[in-house]
Amino acid sequence: MDRTERILDLVALLLDAREPISWAELREHFPADYGGSDDAAERKFERDKAELVELGFPLTYVQGDDERRDGYIVDRDAYYLPEADLTKEELAVLYAAGSAALASGAFPGRDDLAHALRKIGFFAGESLPTPRVRMELGSVQAGQEKEVSARLEQLWDACAGRKWVELTYASPKHPGTTQRRVDPYGLALRRGVWTLVGHCHLRGGLRTFHVHRVRELKVNTARPRTPDFQVPEDFSLDNHVAYFPWQHRFHAPVEVTLRLSGALSSRAGGLFPGATLEPVEEGVTRARLPVSFLDGLARFCLTLGPDCLVEGPQSAQARLREMGARVVNRHADAQEDKVSA
Repeated sequence: MDRTERILDLVALLLDAREPISWAELREHFPADYGGSDDAAERKFERDKAELVELGFPLTYVQGDDERRDGYIVDRDAYYLPEADLTKEELAVLYAAGSAALASGAFPGRDDLAHALRKIGFFAGESLPTPRVRMELGSVQAGQEKEVSARLEQLWDACAGRKWVELTYASPKHPGTTQRRVDPYGLALRRGVWTLVGHCHLRGGLRTFHVHRVRELKVNTARPRTPDFQVPEDFSLDNHVAYFPWQHRFHAPVEVTLRLSGALSSRAGGLFPGATLEPVEEGVTRARLPVSFLDGLARFCLTLGPDCLVEGPQSAQARLREMGARVVNRHADAQEDKVSA
């Protein structure tokens, strides 16, 4: 029997079983494959079992007791997904988001995502319109899409298989490039920037790497089914990848105090998640938050207008005034040029 056919038949047999299937029964069902010598049959089954596990098939061996015999069984709770029970409107939103990701030109797991979108379209019961949505990845320059997309696919597979990677990285903090060996823990997309988080052997600790700054990438191909490392149980991408521009770790963190008034007061929690909020008076809220990149905060505050004031520290106030003055001067110069013309 062809190996692919044997694997499919094995899956069908195990899913149809209502109680554990013993090794003897497996040999009876597949006499041409597992019916040879004991050692050869066991080696072949171990290879098949490893492939099933790699494909995400939750096959386990249970020791028998008074109520059931010992043998192989499928953990149905782990195998079958719960019913999503989404409305057609929710499916449309999910479909639009997935389509935008595919259209971005740089998104890992593209084949899996495309397959999922086909399923969404099938379960929607009717044809879903092609959404006119595009996800713009600001860090990916024109002509870089294919290069970044290929690296994302490699990193996606390396994270899933827990295989270390070797990369040539161009850090914005240092001239030239460095060679790194990294255990990739995960990928995150934040505000158009793909970031790899993993254990860097050169630095001896967790580090973040912007994927568009990776110049060369090589994934360890030795023993592809054997993980090279384990991701710590307490690891969280959110603790290492900034959601907001003022969280980028360029400087030592300082506490900045903001005074939000008018319509911004009621939106303080949404504008600055995680900040400590303190009502000052009717329509005024004070927000305190740790900041490790003052320029990022200053730019955001300028977009909020005069209802967002920086109360402290002085370094943050000075940076905001400086950036505001540059904006005013730039517009003044443009206005003079327009009048002169």
